[in-house]
This record gives sequence, C-alpha cells and structure tokens, in this order.
Amino acid sequence: MKKEKKYSGVVIPAVTPFNDKSELDIAAVERMFDNFRKNNVSPFVLGTTGEASSVPTSMKQEFFTAAERLKQSGDVLYAGISSNVFEESVELAKQAFDNGVDVVVATLPSYYALTSDAMLRYFNELADAVNGPLMIYNIPVTTHMSIPLEVIEKLSRHQNIVGLKDSERNEERLNEALLQWKDRDDFSYFLGWAARSAHSLLKGGDGLVPSTGNFHPGLYRDLFEAAKNGNEEKALSLQKLSDTLGNLYQQGRTLGESLWALKVVMKELNLCEPFVLPPLYPQPDEEEKRLQAAFHEIITNKEIILNER
Repeated sequence: MKKEKKYSGVVIPAVTPFNDKSELDIAAVERMFDNFRKNNVSPFVLGTTGEASSVPTSMKQEFFTAAERLKQSGDVLYAGISSNVFEESVELAKQAFDNGVDVVVATLPSYYALTSDAMLRYFNELADAVNGPLMIYNIPVTTHMSIPLEVIEKLSRHQNIVGLKDSERNEERLNEALLQWKDRDDFSYFLGWAARSAHSLLKGGDGLVPSTGNFHPGLYRDLFEAAKNGNEEKALSLQKLSDTLGNLYQQGRTLGESLWALKVVMKELNLCEPFVLPPLYPQPDEEEKRLQAAFHEIITNKEIILNER
C-alpha cells in the first residue's frame, strides 16, 4: 500500500451556490460542506467549477469567511486565487490563509500567451509572494496554455509549491507525470480529468479533483480507497459509474453549460439552486426537466443511494 502524502485524497471542486439575487447562498454552502465532511472529502472553493472568474472579490472574501466558520479539526481546505492581475492573486492568497485555508491553487493568467520561461518566472514569483502552500493548476481549456512538465518539475523544488492539479486530457502526459512524481514525498499529483481517475490512482497518483463529487462525493471516496488497497476491479467498476454520472451533465455541453447542469442535479438533492453568474446562463426549462428525469432514471437503475430530499 502506498504511503499517503501530506496532500492527498479526494478534493471536490465546489460549486459556488447563489440565490436568486446573485448573492452567495450561505445555507447552501453549509449543506454542501456537511455533505463533504460526511464523506471524508476536502473542499476546493473558487476554482473553475466554482465560477471563480465571475465571482466578485467581496463575495470571495465572504466565501472564505463561511468556509473558515465551517472548518473543523482535521479538515483540509483548498482555495483558488487565480487572476489575470498578479497583485490580486497575492491578496486573495493572504485573505485565504487568514481565513483558515490550507492550500491556495492558481492557474496561469489567461489573457497573454506565455513562453515556458514566462510560466516558470510567474509561478516562482507567485510562490515567493504567497505566505503558504501553493498548488499549480494546469487547465488548458480555460487558459489556452499547457504548462510543460519540465517547467512544473523545476517549480516543484520551490519550498512553497506543494503539488499539481492537472486537468489536461493527455494520456501520455498523465503517465509521464505519474512516473515523475508518484514517489516524491514533498510534491503531490492530483488529477482533474475524471475519466482517468482510477487509472491515475492505480498507477500512483495522489488524489482526484472530480466535479461530480459535488453530488456524489462517496463515489470518489470509495474509488480512492479501492485503488489505495489495490482493489483494481472495484476501482474500475466505480470508474464506470463516474463516467455515467459525468456524462449526465457534461456530454454535449460546453464547460459553462455543464456548470449550470451540475447545479440542476445538485438541486434535486437539496444541495443548492441552479443559479449561475454571467456570462453563464441557465438553459431552457424543458432542458432542465429532461436533465432531472435523466438523473432520477440513472439513480433508480443503478440503485444509487444519495442525499435525496
């Protein structure tokens, strides 16, 4: 059995729940965090799934405050600090750490195309400026850039850089990264590509960051434990269920549309309402009803037990 690193396990990229006035829904945050804790998974707030690029700074501070209040002994809390403005990322990191966040997570700025040297310099300077653990977040679908593994290897030697969350869908890159970092005690590899969750864990990955965990965190808790214990058959079976549930709200939709659809599913479990912030918008009522029906059909056919109201 592989020894767990300091940062490992299942980290759920939490949606940011809103009310009908586009305010942070604190009651929904409480329900979500309670569901995470019951299933022994860690929350990651204000990432891509959390619509961080659309959330105003004042609301981010409000979310940090709520998360700190809900945090209990032994919990590990991750928070996104990504911004196209360097000083904003630094200030967000300060606010996050002041409110009990354990690890801050940052993507590349997404406006200008950057060379490998610029990527290296950016993250080194950010790591120097934040007063705590920093995780690099590679997500080409939003930044339109891929951080080369050789750049990440250099960055992994920085004392404040503790890991990588990689959402790039590239099999060769995944396997190379696993070989490179699975035995590094001081650097963790988290996969943000849900379709390869079991593969990554069985090959030595340290953790997962699955958006489907917003409504079924127990699935990924069980998948992680199965892989950790070498139960490949169970891990692969759970992977198939993950694929089915992910396709429910992601297939045929853009990333932004899938975030609305994810919240529709979560509403069926009384976790949050399906409100999103511009430039994201809800789809027509008939699409919402179709999605709700498809969700309940899967739950019934697969005999899945969830926190249904």
